[in-house]
Amino acid sequence: MAGFVGVIVSDTWLQSQFTQVELRTLKSRFISKKNEAGRVIVGDLPPIFAKLKAFSEMFTEDEIKAIVQESHTNMEDEIDFESFLRAFLNLQARATAKSGGSRSSFLKASSTTFQHTINESEKSSYVAHINGYLGEDPFMKDFLPIDPSTNALFDLVKDGVLLCKLINVAVPGTIDERAINTKRVLNPWERNENHTLCLNSAKAIGCTVVNIGTQDLVEARPHLVLGLISQIIKIQMLADLDLNKTPQLVELFDDSQDVEELMGLPPEKVLLKWMNFHLKKSGYEKQVTNFSSDVKDGEAYVYLLNALAPEHAALGTLDVKDPKQRASMILEQAEKLDCKRYLTPTDIVEGSPNLNLAFVAQIFQHRNGLSVDSKNTTFAEMMTDDTQTSREERCFRLWVLLEVLDKIAPGSVNWKHATKPPIKMPFRKVENCNQVIMIGKELNFSLVNVAGNDIVQGNKKLILAFLWQLMRFSMLQLLKNLRFHSHRKEIADSDILNWANNKVKKAGKTSEMDSFKDKNLSNGIFFLELLSSVEPRVVNWSLVTKGETDEDKKLNATYIISVARKLGCSIFLLPEDIIEVNQKMILTLTASIMYWSLQQGGESETEGSPSAQVSADGDDETSDPTRSPNPATEESS
Repeated sequence: MAGFVGVIVSDTWLQSQFTQVELRTLKSRFISKKNEAGRVIVGDLPPIFAKLKAFSEMFTEDEIKAIVQESHTNMEDEIDFESFLRAFLNLQARATAKSGGSRSSFLKASSTTFQHTINESEKSSYVAHINGYLGEDPFMKDFLPIDPSTNALFDLVKDGVLLCKLINVAVPGTIDERAINTKRVLNPWERNENHTLCLNSAKAIGCTVVNIGTQDLVEARPHLVLGLISQIIKIQMLADLDLNKTPQLVELFDDSQDVEELMGLPPEKVLLKWMNFHLKKSGYEKQVTNFSSDVKDGEAYVYLLNALAPEHAALGTLDVKDPKQRASMILEQAEKLDCKRYLTPTDIVEGSPNLNLAFVAQIFQHRNGLSVDSKNTTFAEMMTDDTQTSREERCFRLWVLLEVLDKIAPGSVNWKHATKPPIKMPFRKVENCNQVIMIGKELNFSLVNVAGNDIVQGNKKLILAFLWQLMRFSMLQLLKNLRFHSHRKEIADSDILNWANNKVKKAGKTSEMDSFKDKNLSNGIFFLELLSSVEPRVVNWSLVTKGETDEDKKLNATYIISVARKLGCSIFLLPEDIIEVNQKMILTLTASIMYWSLQQGGESETEGSPSAQVSADGDDETSDPTRSPNPATEESS
């Protein structure tokens, strides 16, 4: 596997103005035009830039042309890629000025390509969190504590170990730490492996990583690093806002229908509901709808803390007129509940949404004030799914968010007959779901006795069965498109099975997979040999067990998942899926490895033949295992 270097610009200042995602996107536009016409001239810039959504909302093509002509009088002059980038920055600066100082986002995220700003208060809070949770880690303790007043955090991120460790703090067991490269000095390939493992694991726990690549982590671009750390910490802080972990949450609702609503709410919404539940009981008349403007004056915090911890009640806090002094008193009261001080009085007064959310989540963790009524707890347990369904639902939910929404079967939906949310009339929901079932049948899904109303009614088993077929269809289409030598013929499950067996056999290994439900797969040896056959360096065989006991099987299964993610495979299964040989999840794992291998190029006409090794210099852009479409540079419609 090649180490990914990314798009390199000779001017270091110019390079620093862009993320790798942005550079790859702009380089793609530049190369596309150059391939089409043989060269890129100044006159090509206006139509290219006019198709970028960030600019199309600010300028017409003629206005862009006028701005470009201010710097380039001859529209026939040929330009190189660096000149192309400078023209982009110049236009972006004009867009910023036109919008009154509000930068137009090149990416659909909090990051932009112009003067990225860092919230020092958030940075200090994240550093305190890292120091607190990783201070005793056997490897990290030699590098901690981090001084928040320096750039030590960003220097420490560059080898990938810190972020991998932080992910395991947020969701324990996500990464098999044996797969993390923890040498004092890592070579570029080992460092890239850590970052690939980090990004794929972050994606697996629910982080959005579409705007960040491995090179961005190698360079430790501050705004992207802090954005990722923020997401990881948020997932950790909100982990208990789940009916399985905190069944007492049913107290927030009056009946079973409301509890079903709770199970579908994102955790931050549940946190708001919990907060308002206690505020209402304490006599607070306002409704808190966010963790910013609604909590800036501190009143809601005073009522909440007095309701949850009357023994520490500070009755005079509301009489304090100075906002910062009141906020300081609130934090002192919270500390009596063992809430660590991750935010300052200024953060409360200024309404920092991330830090205030973390503050309320901390209060919930230490004193949620909910009943331990056994009747409610039993009811909550009845509302939760069986383990198998929950695991599959988690896999499908993450996959849907990442893949299905933008492209499964282009052109298959008749949008004239679809109703967009919010949908108030029940029959419109049924119409939408009927079209979903109709499309499924056109794609040859098995949908016997399944109707649109089954989806409306929330029949989970039928919905999961549909989503599995949708996921499988998309996966096979991806493989079909990569298999150029197959002349785009349909790919069946048997093709994936044969590819895997041939790959392992050609690598000189002896294990074999009879089917995707072969019980011998539970020891994990076949998948480790498959991973080793597509990239010999990726498996450390000294860490592999024989898989004879349940404990050894678990060790191998967790290692397989981390090694696959480290390689660049995007997978969402759990160790239990391998140990129990879950046929569906085994198929997705094998297909993901096959997809990664085919992406590297070099497959011969004989399926499963060893792929050509790419130069370790890794200057081929296709070798970036984290590449994904950049939705923010979409052309305007």
